[in-house]
Amino acid sequence: MSYDIAFRHQQALDPSALTTLPNSLYALNAAIEDCRNAGCAHESDPAVILLARHLGAIASQIDRPNIELRRSCMDAIADLRRKPALIALAHKGVAYDERAKKLFHSDGRKALRALADALGLAEDSYSLTSQRGGVAVSGEVTLHGENIYVQLSLGCMGAGREVMFRKVSGRKDYVGDRNHWASVHDLVLQPARFATRIRRELHLPQSDAATSRLVA
Repeated sequence: MSYDIAFRHQQALDPSALTTLPNSLYALNAAIEDCRNAGCAHESDPAVILLARHLGAIASQIDRPNIELRRSCMDAIADLRRKPALIALAHKGVAYDERAKKLFHSDGRKALRALADALGLAEDSYSLTSQRGGVAVSGEVTLHGENIYVQLSLGCMGAGREVMFRKVSGRKDYVGDRNHWASVHDLVLQPARFATRIRRELHLPQSDAATSRLVA
């Protein structure tokens, strides 16, 4: 059932209480939502237009030149591109964010593939799987080899324990030995060092491929 209310029109006529970007933006978004509920075209709604102009006026009062703001945006983009997305996602979380969750599973598979390479695992000696779970969880990305099981997930065990690894007896062993824990930073930033740690803690032999890389 559609409905309309006068509040957005009243705010548009007297926006004196809207003094910051956040509350001005909130009022604008609320007005657009009111239009949708009422079946009105928000593009031509007078209250929406006035509130949008008020938002622009508030932004124009911020004493920072456009060139400075553009430079800050470009610097932020460059900084973010230098930082692996998995680390940012680990801090932010991906619950109820489908785009973030999709990126987590995509980059998680890449990170575990890099770890498999650092471990010297042949491509046919392990599997990579994703279990997405429900909207409230990150799900898991799992590497399962002949003697190793590594699982990446967010939020379950807290910060610094996003990666679980344990020794297994074959690719049908889903229980294995006791769990060990590591940070997503270890997995993403230093896969070679993390591979060395895994082999040491799980008492795994050094593979020929990994040995040849160390020698090289």
